[in-house]
Amino acid sequence: MKKRRPPMPKSRRPVSAAAAQANATRLMTAFALHQQGALDQAEKLYQEILHSQPQHLDALQLLARVALQQKKFTLAIELFDRALKINPHDPSAFCNRGIALLELKRYDEALESYDRTLRLNPDDADAFYSRGNALLALKRHEDALESYDQVLKIKPDYPGALNNSGNALLALGRPEEALESYGRALKFKLDCAGLLHNCGKALLALNRHAEALDNYAHALRLKPDYADAHWNESLCRLLLGDFALGWQKHEWRLKSPQVDASKNFQQPLWLGEAPLAGKTLLLHAEQGLGDTLQFCRYAPLAAAQGARVVLAVPSALKVLCQTLADVDTLLAIGDPLPPFDFHAPLMSLPLAFGTRLDSIPAEVPYLHADSEKTAAWNILLGPRDKPRVGLAWSGRPTHKNDHNRSLPFALLAGLLEYPAEFICLQKEFHHEDEALARQHSRMRIFSEQLQDFADTAALIETLDLVITIDTSVAHLAGALGKPVWILLPFAPDWRWLLDRGDSPWYPSARLFRQQQLGQWAPVLAEVRRALHEI
Repeated sequence: MKKRRPPMPKSRRPVSAAAAQANATRLMTAFALHQQGALDQAEKLYQEILHSQPQHLDALQLLARVALQQKKFTLAIELFDRALKINPHDPSAFCNRGIALLELKRYDEALESYDRTLRLNPDDADAFYSRGNALLALKRHEDALESYDQVLKIKPDYPGALNNSGNALLALGRPEEALESYGRALKFKLDCAGLLHNCGKALLALNRHAEALDNYAHALRLKPDYADAHWNESLCRLLLGDFALGWQKHEWRLKSPQVDASKNFQQPLWLGEAPLAGKTLLLHAEQGLGDTLQFCRYAPLAAAQGARVVLAVPSALKVLCQTLADVDTLLAIGDPLPPFDFHAPLMSLPLAFGTRLDSIPAEVPYLHADSEKTAAWNILLGPRDKPRVGLAWSGRPTHKNDHNRSLPFALLAGLLEYPAEFICLQKEFHHEDEALARQHSRMRIFSEQLQDFADTAALIETLDLVITIDTSVAHLAGALGKPVWILLPFAPDWRWLLDRGDSPWYPSARLFRQQQLGQWAPVLAEVRRALHEI
């Protein structure tokens, strides 16, 4: 008996001439609707085509583009993948797939898609641009710059590449070149709020404060609700000591896409207007460890107004912050919250309390080292026969300003010639520094024993002096009231103000400032002279 062949799968069945003609008509109609922005209607027609012709390449690709426009990024990737199985040599499909991956923050996969695009079409300026954006998101700034340079070789008048090239240069600590790149982009987009905002950031990095404020103002005339422009203007004003307007503008950070929106609460935000007597106020950390250490000082002020204070801090600070006065409930961020009436991010408290330069709450110490831990460190360190100096020279590499604030250990090593006992206060190291630091005979390293900031606080308590860059160690030493020398880059963070050697936030601090962009050698020479004096 002759075997019957199984029915051909629908996807492989030949399509009748009539059905093919009907699909051709549908495709033309769908494409017209697509061009007009009627995405839902176009989507329906593309799906009808694919129902009868699952391998219809044009319908697949166009439906994938609809999904991309509708921000259905996972679906778009699935559709582009189906299209690429049919035609694996289509550069536009790889490029659009990369766009969807980029939106989903799957940066390494996006990068691979753009590389596939460029192997097929080496002169695709858009692919080089998107590839640069993926690299920028991965903080591979030098590589991103190379991609943007390729864009500009192909298409010199590409404003997006000029703008993002400026962003990469700014991240690399090259603000003058960044400003030039932004300026070239502005010639093509004269009324672009984003570019003016970026110019403001570059000017701020060059300490050209009045010009930075002018650019922020121009950006805000074009886009009055531009949260990041308001926020960066606030940082410039705070740096200049304009706390009255600076703190008000600083609240715009809470509307920035850069800030975690998961800390939106149903309870009202407290900014000083409502009475606190008999109320529970949740104070929560919102940014870095240093910010938390600096602004937790306001918790006792809230308690003095009659509030029951609940404080939520990063887990690394929880044990240390148990020493902060007048906190009723201390939590690690992520712990279940008790009922509360109001909330305030820690960095909104200077506004709530009307802080000005002459009213900064600067009574130190407001945090305290554990006496048992301190005693244990003294035993571990052994007999003291010379001054003990703590050192911290680099911060978290992912910090957006780390290229400016950190310095190589090799530069700092010259300080170790002084007759002191040098104690490393870092738990983590930049890769290239660790071996040098561990090999130096004058440096004592205890990073494995530093489990949290309570351990670091106890170690600092045994020291005579801390020398550090602008990192959390500076805030910790200041909050403990220990003598601390802070090495600052040319364009300092707003909290250190300008042209002064002291800090109104930390009475025990002495500031050493770069006078030229990126030049640490004169700063360290000044530190050496100060060490001689003591």
